[in-house]
Amino acid sequence: MGIPLDEASLLALFLETLFYGVFLTLYCLTMFVLFKNTGANRQLLIPVATVLLCMATAHLIVDFVRVLEAFIFNVGKISANAYYSNLAAPLEYAKTVLYVTQTVLADCVLVWRCYVLNHRSLLVAIPGLIVLSTNAVTGYIIVWCLTKADSSSTVFTTAHSWITTFFTLTMVTSVTCTTVIAWRIYHTRRFMSNGFAPYLPILIVIVESGAIYATGVLSILLTYLSGSNGQYTVLDAVSPIMGIVFCLTILQVHFQVGAKPLIARSHEPRGIITGSSESQVYAMWSGARTDDCACHKGDGDHSCQHNGRK
Repeated sequence: MGIPLDEASLLALFLETLFYGVFLTLYCLTMFVLFKNTGANRQLLIPVATVLLCMATAHLIVDFVRVLEAFIFNVGKISANAYYSNLAAPLEYAKTVLYVTQTVLADCVLVWRCYVLNHRSLLVAIPGLIVLSTNAVTGYIIVWCLTKADSSSTVFTTAHSWITTFFTLTMVTSVTCTTVIAWRIYHTRRFMSNGFAPYLPILIVIVESGAIYATGVLSILLTYLSGSNGQYTVLDAVSPIMGIVFCLTILQVHFQVGAKPLIARSHEPRGIITGSSESQVYAMWSGARTDDCACHKGDGDHSCQHNGRK
């Protein structure tokens, strides 16, 4: 087991609180940026960021209550290790429900972005929906299994195959969608007359955010398969990390790309994404509908540029 269960839970609370503080700060900055940029597709980004924050907050509150019960309120009745070993405790599967729901929501956003950026293709939508549905069902089966666990059960013996499947599908979804989105942006912009360089920061941000999230999920999977209680620590830390990645990507796009370079090129023919404001960049990242072909009029001419061809 490596680290004792009670120590792993305390360390988990410390890391979760630390990352939650980072998430809350980034959330406030993100709201400022989104409300300032009226065309930044905030109808999608604001609700998603807010729901992620609410779930991370609820998850943190549950963990605080569990620490109080384990080390203060029930200290004379049951040991902390025994308290945390009770998988059928209502607070245990309550936090599991929150984590599963938060994960499914984050994956839904990833799949939706991938779907829209690929022209709402059914070849993307159908596999994405199948994986999302399977992962959601798997996650809630895990919760059901926890409610049926007895006092001798551990997380490594209860629903082992379901838990492994859930984390594997989550990691595969993150890696696959991030790869497809990055490839789509690169492939559709490398033929543009103004080159791919202006969009390179966006590609880097997307790859970095996907790598951070996938690394967190991979860490959970590896610690779980190795039978280490450290999986509790990583699991609780990943809850606010989902929100951190979401908000950090928006802020990186805002501060690294900015509106100035795009406005400076506003007189040039544009492809893929029309307009010259920063909202184009947000639309690209969030998966808002964009046109694959933009028309440019000037001096009596009417030309259409698509993938660098007229």
